[in-house]
Amino acid sequence: MINVVLYEPEIPQNTGNIMRTCAGTGTHLHLIRPLGFSLDERSIKRSGVNYIEHCNYTVYDNFDDFLNKTSGEYFYFTRYGKKTHSDYNYKEVKGNIYLIFGKESTGIPKEILSKHLDKCFRIPTNANIRALNLANCVAIVLFEVLRQFDYKDLLRYEPFKDENYLEQ
Repeated sequence: MINVVLYEPEIPQNTGNIMRTCAGTGTHLHLIRPLGFSLDERSIKRSGVNYIEHCNYTVYDNFDDFLNKTSGEYFYFTRYGKKTHSDYNYKEVKGNIYLIFGKESTGIPKEILSKHLDKCFRIPTNANIRALNLANCVAIVLFEVLRQFDYKDLLRYEPFKDENYLEQ
């Protein structure tokens, strides 16, 4: 099972966007407190449109609470990683996959990252910026993992129109 983890997210619009992405991919979302917003804020619902009800998510009191209640292989995404997000063969993971992303302002704390240097990855960018938007990062990494699994259980056609809509 593929999981997205947000460590202390601060911006409700990012989390709402990520909830929509998780709803559309069947990915479980894990939110680690403190959150920079309330989960019932209109801005999250607006960002998630009408899809938040389809997002399976769990909220944890802190990082230790998350670690105590989950098991699997953890991957940390940080601008300090020395390997790219696509360098890893995620199909080799036997258990749950957890894609962990840090808060918008400071990322995942160095104290956590330094214990897992072999599992720290980055999305390549040029030197013009420090990092991409959190919701974009989650989408890029998640869809790389899904691609490696050949988009298992995802539709290859638009479900709300006829499969041959463009040919008609």
